[in-house]
Amino acid sequence: QVQLVESGGGLVQAGESLRLSCAASGLSFSFSSYAMGWFRQAPGKEREFVAAISWGGGKTYSADSVKGRFTISRDNAKNTVYLQMNSLKPEDTAVYYCACASRRYSSGSDQVRDFGNWGQGTQVTVSS
Repeated sequence: QVQLVESGGGLVQAGESLRLSCAASGLSFSFSSYAMGWFRQAPGKEREFVAAISWGGGKTYSADSVKGRFTISRDNAKNTVYLQMNSLKPEDTAVYYCACASRRYSSGSDQVRDFGNWGQGTQVTVSS
């Protein structure tokens, strides 16, 4: 049974930073063979793409709204993916979800449908 457990969320002021972590377990194959992603969902809005990283970690993608502020990375030895969030804004307030690609050896995607396993989410609140 695949488990993705996020941590690191919290309440911060605008301009501050947070680092989210997502630890994976129970995968059928090596963690390093799966692309990983971060999505977020604010109240009353659809879940939206934030960032993704390829199975090997060589390629990363991010939404225009977070480019230059958020960085995704992974530590395959720890089965963990991270999201470093700097210069946070009130509009970044949302529940952040970690996701694992449905297929192995994917270069990454910004589509919800390409991710088959999801964490429970961690709340990030940015006050102005």
